Amino acid sequence: MRDRFHWNFSKFDYRRNSKVDWFWILALLLAGGLVYSINLGGLPLRDWDEGTVAQVAREIWRSPVNTWRWLHPTLGGAPYLNKPPLVHLLIAGAYSLGGVNEWTSRLPGAMLSAISVPLLYCVGREIFPRRSPAIFSALVYLTLLPMVRHGRLAMLDGAVVCFLLLMMLCVLRSRRNLRYCLGIGIGFGLICLTKGIIGLLLLAIALLFLFWDTPRLLTSFYLWLGILIGALPVVGWYAAQWFEYGNTFTDTGIMAQSLSRIWASVENHAGPPWYYLLEILKYSFPWLIFLPQGLRKAWENRNWSWAKLILVWSSFYLVAISVMQTKLPWYVLPIYPAISLAVGAQLADYWHSSKASYPRPIILCLGILALVATLGSFYFSPWSPAQDGAIQMILAAVAGTMILANILARRGDRQFLIILIWGMYVALVLFMTSRHWVWELAEAYPVKPVAAMIQNATLPGQIVYTSFPYSRPSLNFYSDRQVIPAATNELQYQWQQNPQSYFLLDTPTLETLQLPSVNLLGSTQGWTLVTRGER
Repeated sequence: MRDRFHWNFSKFDYRRNSKVDWFWILALLLAGGLVYSINLGGLPLRDWDEGTVAQVAREIWRSPVNTWRWLHPTLGGAPYLNKPPLVHLLIAGAYSLGGVNEWTSRLPGAMLSAISVPLLYCVGREIFPRRSPAIFSALVYLTLLPMVRHGRLAMLDGAVVCFLLLMMLCVLRSRRNLRYCLGIGIGFGLICLTKGIIGLLLLAIALLFLFWDTPRLLTSFYLWLGILIGALPVVGWYAAQWFEYGNTFTDTGIMAQSLSRIWASVENHAGPPWYYLLEILKYSFPWLIFLPQGLRKAWENRNWSWAKLILVWSSFYLVAISVMQTKLPWYVLPIYPAISLAVGAQLADYWHSSKASYPRPIILCLGILALVATLGSFYFSPWSPAQDGAIQMILAAVAGTMILANILARRGDRQFLIILIWGMYVALVLFMTSRHWVWELAEAYPVKPVAAMIQNATLPGQIVYTSFPYSRPSLNFYSDRQVIPAATNELQYQWQQNPQSYFLLDTPTLETLQLPSVNLLGSTQGWTLVTRGER
């Protein structure tokens, strides 16, 4: 009876305050849209996921519908069996509207990531008795660096988090309206069509929460019907791949690229069990300093739905990805909504607290962050050998935020929370307008000039061999050619056996090979494109 009264009251409360909620949803969507879209096409695509996703999407876009490339995508003309093609299809649609470029490549994922901000607010409104924890949770999520940075990339993970939040919102609402069970299935299906069997892991989190919080719902016919409806397109896609490729799809798409990541390190992406804890520690400031208290508060209130959701979500997912042998930084992204909810609950307590003081460790951490950001700003000043005006401005914004927040927190003024949120948002916007937000681009030579040289000097479909030690999907994308890394002996063999081969060589390798009859086609960024000339 008590539960029924609680939910009826909540329904009345939603209707009474719907205008306020819509205001926050719109404001959060606009704020998320800005930070996720500003300077979106200002930097080249990075290697690995971005280059691969963009190339698969372009091959879908180029192919007529009757070729079924949208159902059976390819990469370099070969079957692409790594992930289902939902996001690739969205990017191909963006190419149809705006052409093939960095902006259209990143736009679908960025917009889905921006939508996840108001979705988290809606999740907070479902589980918290007051609006303020939902607001603070959404604002913390909005200003988390790893979420914003990876959500802007042409990758799958921002979309996965968006669909996860959609599924969790429907899970929460299904407790008082069984029609939302269909939404659970839709969210589950979208996750699976984006990143495969990880959807099973995220669905397990939702079911564990229901087992703890609302076990009666697990026996509901509507819940399992909704999940079944959402799973049907996923089963259909996997069946279509198996009928097309047979055991090749089973061995590659299901085992090598999905299940084997649990017990084996795929492509040497290994790490210790605490790898993801370090990722959270490195990139979650300043909100990390409030997380221990937020988790403690959740544990102390574990009889409440909001605490159950945070504890199940954060602990189960962190343990699951930590025991996996393959470690990649973006695997941790689905945990950040749970972290945001925990921190948001704690910040709301500070906001409503009648005490005129805050814990000394928080004040101390704010002071340390202020000192580090200030020193960093001076380090990148024009008078330093490492001068960089963009980084200096960003660090100056962070330093000013932390200094002012520290002063207000020492005085017991709750406005320090507003300063933290606004200052971090401004710093993130500045960071995204700089050339540093895709910092992996500095790990290798600039790809676009080299790709333009290859594209201008070779015919479409031409294979190019390179002395660079590993494959660069971004180079394949921009050059629209397949560039294959090869050792020195392989380069010599191809030169002797295939007179029509093209070679992209760095200067030391070119001098070492001593190739006869060299025809120089171009040189840029320390790389030379050559082929065999007439003898």
